[in-house]
Amino acid sequence: MRQDSPAPPCQPPPDSPLTESAAEDLVHGICFKTGPPRLVGAELEWLVVDAERPWVPLTADRLTAAHDAAGALPLRSRFTVEPGGQLELSSAPADSLTACVDGLQADLAAVRGVLRERGLALRGLGRDPRRPYRRVLDSPRYRAMESYFDRTGPAGRAMMRASASVQVCVDAGLEEPGPLGHGRRWRLAHLLGAVLVSAFANSPAREGPYAGWRCARQGIWSDIDARRALAPPLDVEPRAAWTRHALDTEVMCVRSPDPSWEVPGGLTFRDWVRTGGPRPPTPADLDYHLTTLFPPVRPRGHLELRMIDAQPGDDGWLVPVAVTYALFDDLEATETAYRVVKALADAYGGRRAPRNPLWRTAARVGPADPELRAAAVACFTAAREALPRLGASSHVRDTVGAFTERYVLRGRCPADDLDERRPAGKETRS
Repeated sequence: MRQDSPAPPCQPPPDSPLTESAAEDLVHGICFKTGPPRLVGAELEWLVVDAERPWVPLTADRLTAAHDAAGALPLRSRFTVEPGGQLELSSAPADSLTACVDGLQADLAAVRGVLRERGLALRGLGRDPRRPYRRVLDSPRYRAMESYFDRTGPAGRAMMRASASVQVCVDAGLEEPGPLGHGRRWRLAHLLGAVLVSAFANSPAREGPYAGWRCARQGIWSDIDARRALAPPLDVEPRAAWTRHALDTEVMCVRSPDPSWEVPGGLTFRDWVRTGGPRPPTPADLDYHLTTLFPPVRPRGHLELRMIDAQPGDDGWLVPVAVTYALFDDLEATETAYRVVKALADAYGGRRAPRNPLWRTAARVGPADPELRAAAVACFTAAREALPRLGASSHVRDTVGAFTERYVLRGRCPADDLDERRPAGKETRS
C-alpha cells in the first residue's frame, strides 16, 4: 500500500521483451515497498443470496442486475465481481483503522440498500453451499483459469465460483531488521496465518474431500495447484524467495487479442523468458502473471493476508481486520504474537504453508486443537489491549470483544454455529 518507495531503476517499457535478469529485477523491486508501517486496507468478498431463501441458487440474470446496480453506486471502495457472482469491496489504503472501517461500513450500507430493493442480501460465508457451482462471468481470463485448473482436479473451479474471504492488507514494514522490519513481518504473517484460519473458520463441510473440516475453503485453496497456492520458503531472504517463487511458477495463460488465450502446460515464467515462446514475454505479462499467484500471503508492495474466511453478520468482517492490524502495527502486540506463533510453528515443524501440519490442523479442526486455541487466546488478548492505543472506536473494540468472548475463549469458531443450525442434508439439497 505504500506509495513513497521509488520505482525499480531502469524499468523497461510494458510492451518490450523481457530478459531473465530484468524479470528478476522487476519482481525484486516491486514486491516489498518498505517504510514505517502506516496504512491498512481490507478486501471483503460476499456471497449474494435471496433474502428470504438464502439456500436457493440465484439466476444469472438476477445476479447480473444486482451487480450492475451495486457497481453504479458512488463508492469509495473499489467494487468488483468474482467469477461465481461474489461481490468484492476493496478499501482504499487508510492511514488509520477507523478510516478503513468507516469507509467500508458506509459502502456496505449503500450496497446492501440496493440489494435489499431487489430482495437480495450479502452473506459472509467462506464457501458457498449452494449447488451447482456456476461461473457467471465470461472472459478470456476466467476461461483460461478454468482450463488450467481443470488439469489438477475440481478445487480450482470451487475456488473461483464458491469461495469468499476477508483479506487484510498491511504495510510491508521497515527495511531495517527488528519487530517492524519487513523480514520479521513477512515471517509473522505466515506463522500467524494458521491461527487466523482456525479462529475465523467459517466454511464447514459435511461431504466431499473436506468433510468434517471447519475451514473447507482453506482446503480448496491449498489444493488448486502444486505450487501456485504455496508460500515461498521462510528461511530465505523475502525478496529473493518471492522472486524465485514467482518466476519458477507455471504460467497460467498467454494473453492475446483472441477470445481464447493459450494455456500452456508446464511452462514456468522463467522458461517463457528463456525460450521466448509462444511469444516473447513483456513486463506487462509479468505483472499479469503475478496476479495469478495465490499464496496465503502475497507481497504486492504491501502484505496481503489471504487466509481468512468471510465472516458472518453485518460487522463480523471488522474483527479480523482489527485484530490483524493490531498484531502487526502495535509494537507490544506484535512482540507477543510473534513469540506465541513462533513457538507454535516450531512445535509443528517448518514445512511451507499452507501444506504443513499446523495449517492443515487449523483448517480441519479449528480451535478445537488446544494449542491453536491457546495461541488464539494470547493473540486476541494482545490485540484487544492494543486497540485503544491504536485509536480504535468503541464499536470496533466492543465487536472484537464480543467475538473473543463468544468464540475464542470458548474454543469455538463461526463454523460451529453453522453446524448447529444446519439441518442434515441441507447442503446437498441447496
